[in-house]
Amino acid sequence: MDSRINEKCGIFGIYNNSESARITYLGLYSLQHRGQESCGIATSDGNRIYKSVGMGKVIDFFTEDKISKLIGNISIGHVRYSTTGESNPLNAQPLVANYNRGYIAVAHNGNITNAMKIRLELEKEGAIFQSTSDTEVIIHLIARSKKKNFNDALLESLALLEGAFCFVILRENSLIAVRDPWGFRPLSLGFKDNSYVIASETTAFDVIDADYVRDIEPGEVIVIENNRITSLFIPRNEKKSCCVFELIYFAKPSSIVFNHSVYSFREELGRQLAIEDDITPDIVIPVPDSGRMAALGYSSQKNVPLGEGLIRSHYIGRTFIEPSQGIRDFGVKIKFSPVKDLLKNKRIVVIDDSIVRGTTARKIIRMIKNVGAKEIHFRISSPPTISPCFFGIDFPTKEELLANKMSLPEIEKYLGVNSLKYISYDGMISCLKDKGFCTACFDGKYPVKVENFSKNIMTDR
Repeated sequence: MDSRINEKCGIFGIYNNSESARITYLGLYSLQHRGQESCGIATSDGNRIYKSVGMGKVIDFFTEDKISKLIGNISIGHVRYSTTGESNPLNAQPLVANYNRGYIAVAHNGNITNAMKIRLELEKEGAIFQSTSDTEVIIHLIARSKKKNFNDALLESLALLEGAFCFVILRENSLIAVRDPWGFRPLSLGFKDNSYVIASETTAFDVIDADYVRDIEPGEVIVIENNRITSLFIPRNEKKSCCVFELIYFAKPSSIVFNHSVYSFREELGRQLAIEDDITPDIVIPVPDSGRMAALGYSSQKNVPLGEGLIRSHYIGRTFIEPSQGIRDFGVKIKFSPVKDLLKNKRIVVIDDSIVRGTTARKIIRMIKNVGAKEIHFRISSPPTISPCFFGIDFPTKEELLANKMSLPEIEKYLGVNSLKYISYDGMISCLKDKGFCTACFDGKYPVKVENFSKNIMTDR
């Protein structure tokens, strides 16, 4: 993956387990790839909600002392990326409130695209917000609702939201999971030792030995209370628009997302890319780790060797002390080390899953060229990224996207490669089991009107 693109969040919940906080900690650890800026856990003992949230990674923030103070057999958790703006500890989730119906805690993955509009209306009515997060609007909407039943108040509030949202909601005696009517983001139901489990990805079930039951349907609201599940639906009839980029990049290869094996899907993308390609190289190498499965499929389809020509360092922290004189491409060189003996005098196909701004890709190509590669052919297992995402992925603006501002020959020259080829749009679609995917980042066709998104999107999540 070229440059920085972040999914916003990962969410987790468990009902009816005496070790709920510890299991949630493990679940969040397995979802850490979905967010590394902040994390948090909230639990309920049936009377009140306990919370511990803060900045940093799960393993760094949570201590034995913090976990031991999270009492109760119901728990939700959250890992988070912010988008634009600085990271703000006030936005760390779950968000907790105590209002006339009792305690409530909410964790959210996605992007409520009309959040600013709703927030301004609520503030005019006297609502006071504690954060700049779009998540907080759902708490205020529920609190404002005149419906007597909580579930009715929740459904009424959810029907006002636009965009992408998956929630886990904690009350004193219940766990609730919500997936928006378009189904942009993944959310799954699992089961472990008489405990129900909710997670953004099924990989979280694996680490706690839970069984995957099913995906939560678009528009579905699952209420778990009194050891029983009730399934409700947001009153809408939207067209399913699952985010294809979850399968291409964000989800862990070990996950099942949108009824697809992530690993198999990425490998199939590589096979399709090879079918469409007229190059037969000496060796295929992935950009680790994002290009690995596609490179495996490409290599197999072409029947050419697959090599680890770039070795990735897994010991990089969030900041570096750079040499005072400055080493050219320092950040990329400390992250990737080329294997000279494998690459020298070879005709190489380099596989990655996408090109965004092109800055990192350009530096990687330069490194490979400097160790003596004879030819470098760059292959991308997704179509050109030409439009930003408004539904929960931190894509840059349209003007920053390389494929939007340069032609293919211009990109080849900019990157310094002998050739560049993307998988075709139809080729990508052929790898999907069914229809109902949002591909707006590749074709500019948004499932929801986007004219006023820039005015409505919150400045920080």
